[in-house]
Amino acid sequence: MPTEILMPALSPTMEEGTLAKWLVKEGDTVASGDLLAEIETDKATMEFEAVDEGTIGKILIPEGSEGVKVNSPIAVLLEEGESADDIDASGASGGEAAPAADAGDEAAPKGVSEAPATAKGSGKAEATPAPAAPQGADGNRIFASPLARRIAADKGLDLAALTGSGPRGRIVKADVENAKPQAAEAPAPQAKAESASAPAATAAAPTGPSADQVARMYEGRTYEEVKLDGMRKTIAARLTEAKQTVPHFYLRRDIQLDALLKFRGELNKQLEARGVKLSVNDFIIKACALALQAVPDANAVWAGDRVLKMQSSDVAVAVAIEGGLFTPVLQDSDTKSLSTLSTEMKDLAKRARDRKLAPHEYQGGSFAISNLGMFGIDNFDAIVNPPHAGILAVGAGVKKPVVGADGELAVATVMSVTMSVDHRVIDGALGAELLNAIKDNLENPMMMLA
Repeated sequence: MPTEILMPALSPTMEEGTLAKWLVKEGDTVASGDLLAEIETDKATMEFEAVDEGTIGKILIPEGSEGVKVNSPIAVLLEEGESADDIDASGASGGEAAPAADAGDEAAPKGVSEAPATAKGSGKAEATPAPAAPQGADGNRIFASPLARRIAADKGLDLAALTGSGPRGRIVKADVENAKPQAAEAPAPQAKAESASAPAATAAAPTGPSADQVARMYEGRTYEEVKLDGMRKTIAARLTEAKQTVPHFYLRRDIQLDALLKFRGELNKQLEARGVKLSVNDFIIKACALALQAVPDANAVWAGDRVLKMQSSDVAVAVAIEGGLFTPVLQDSDTKSLSTLSTEMKDLAKRARDRKLAPHEYQGGSFAISNLGMFGIDNFDAIVNPPHAGILAVGAGVKKPVVGADGELAVATVMSVTMSVDHRVIDGALGAELLNAIKDNLENPMMMLA
């Protein structure tokens, strides 16, 4: 029977992508591991591989197509002995596509060729087959992600008894993990009522003026219309959601950098032979990583109905690229030397600008840094990037008059920082303790090597 090849979910937040280029054509024979297509997400271009063998019977989505929904059919694969005539007979390309994968779940195939995708230059990803799609008592298919089906099978839960919280009532990982055996047999009517009321609440939310309404405001004026790419759409959606749903509060400190600048100069002279040149940002990464270890309750992320306290300090750093930004994550920053952090950060930043980062390199972390000091910005407030609990906005180091401990007036290089905090995870006093630890590390840089 012909098999649909579906648009894969290449990251937990991906809802749609651009089918940039087909690497096969109709009639080509493919085997497991062969490259099928290049797919652009909001973050990177990924190569899409086959896991089944067969013949490309029909390409449903032409290359260059934008806004292709996750889980929508993009091609049809024929098995040995099948022909293009079998496609229409089976209805492989005419059925309704499964709902898009929700964040944190895998793509949900229905008789599909589930193919992994990898970032260019990254290792091969392995696909784990999911249990067959279940059906209810009425014979209709129960929409559930592969991960949800596997967990349900392990827990002995009947998916037909669960209420899905995903798109169009799809059962997702959280629904199965939160279900109790007795709840699976008879789902609470209240849960159904809440689920049913959710779309109405969403629909009632204010959306602002439409594109046409805005355009009418500027009739008669000359302007250029810039089409939004996937990255800019995602940034707009994620930051709007973050600003509306994360209860931000802000803490500010001035940090004197003279000791750090002197120490950095001495280290760079000694590291010159190794081709290593430390930046102030490298020290900031290290200072934040060690501060998260010193204040472990702040090294946490928001997980919806719980807080996850992290053991290692995984620090994300915002990197500006054309049309948007990445936040590559430096894992285990607390245990790495300054020279290692510097080398890793330069590599991640370069590959971020080339859009060659793999998803695991820009996902995760518990804390972030956004440094606009090199652009001459004195201070600013950054938006927390969920599920992070905080982000440090770093301004420029500027010569300022300061009053010393002895009351004498002096000149010092002062850097202004603002820490934006998710109040659900970090309270005011805990946030102040974390920021003070960051300040102490930067004003006493030799402590970071102890």
